[in-house]
Amino acid sequence: MTVSPGLPAPAWEQIRGGRRPEPQNLATVAERDVATDGLGGAAALRGSLQAQLLGAGPLEPLLELPGVTDVAVNGDGSVWVDAGAGLVRVDVDVGGPDAVRRLAVRLAGLAGRRLDETSPYVDGVLPSGVRLHAILPPLVADGPHLTLRIPARSAMTLTELESRSMFPPGWAGLLRQLVRRRVAFVVSGGTGVGKTTLLGALLGEAPAERVIVVEDVRELSVDQPQVVRLEARPANVEGAGEVTLTTLVRQALRMRPDRLVLGEARGAEVRELLAALNTGHEGGCGTLHANSAGDVVARFEALGALAGLSPAAVHAQLVSAVDVVVHVGRRAAEGAVRRRVETIGVVVRGPDGRPEVVDALSTDRDGSPRGPGWPQLSALLGMPLSATSIEAIGGSS
Repeated sequence: MTVSPGLPAPAWEQIRGGRRPEPQNLATVAERDVATDGLGGAAALRGSLQAQLLGAGPLEPLLELPGVTDVAVNGDGSVWVDAGAGLVRVDVDVGGPDAVRRLAVRLAGLAGRRLDETSPYVDGVLPSGVRLHAILPPLVADGPHLTLRIPARSAMTLTELESRSMFPPGWAGLLRQLVRRRVAFVVSGGTGVGKTTLLGALLGEAPAERVIVVEDVRELSVDQPQVVRLEARPANVEGAGEVTLTTLVRQALRMRPDRLVLGEARGAEVRELLAALNTGHEGGCGTLHANSAGDVVARFEALGALAGLSPAAVHAQLVSAVDVVVHVGRRAAEGAVRRRVETIGVVVRGPDGRPEVVDALSTDRDGSPRGPGWPQLSALLGMPLSATSIEAIGGSS
């Protein structure tokens, strides 16, 4: 094991002695040096040891910064951080490719995964809840790439998101109605725009009920007294033991859910979700990758194909399973890039029988935010059709 700069050799000797680097063992190593280094020096050593052996090494301080959602290390050694305005490069030295590889392999081990030439990529969750992805050359150029997704430390509320301008003033009341009236909906958008954050805030507005959340990797934070979490499991290195989202959705339906939540629809599990929402499971919801609200139907078609469903079969189920689409984007505003709800649309059957998403409210429309889908949305939410402003719409709840 290479001695890292700044860490004394005796500390590594303690670890090489056969003792597992548990936090209490690291504390013992640090406390031994109190006499020479003082309390402050011992605390600094303990923190450094924990970062080097139990945490993310030189990336650990970035994971603690308020508002940071993603940290990425590229093969050239550059480090990038997303704190809500897109990835921005930061001045952090992670060492050369060999050092990054050692860090990635160690983190994979903490996540209970294997990362080497026979298994050159990994997707897992660290004990802290941070989502890990790493990939090694030659599958990627230059050197190992490492990506960390930091979960929300606590579920945000709609009020907090409103204060951060994620949606216009007054829309919070409308979004609360969406959940409280058990309308089935999906939150759509690109990567890193805040879909999961918004979904968690919306679920926090639901009455006390049994919420069953199905996720590929745990990310959704929900402030509810009874949340049951099901998490998929990849196959082991022998190719056995995989538990898919499709299987978990089926299991969730046997667990008496008041509300079924699919963290992200990304594959064949969409068939079970659509079936569930068509058989009396009201208020179901989830997130979906899509470039616009209008692309949601095409996205469902593509996912349905993975489950062996024809477009016609997807159309027949979708139009009666999902009522509303809340689309989130990332837009430049006042010199900064902000995550923002762009459109709330309703799912209707088009003239050709194919489902389509019709704009009901939009932040991009001049004048009134209301679109052609507003009458149907107001009926779903029990809100006045005659509302003349966003404030009136939101305040009518």
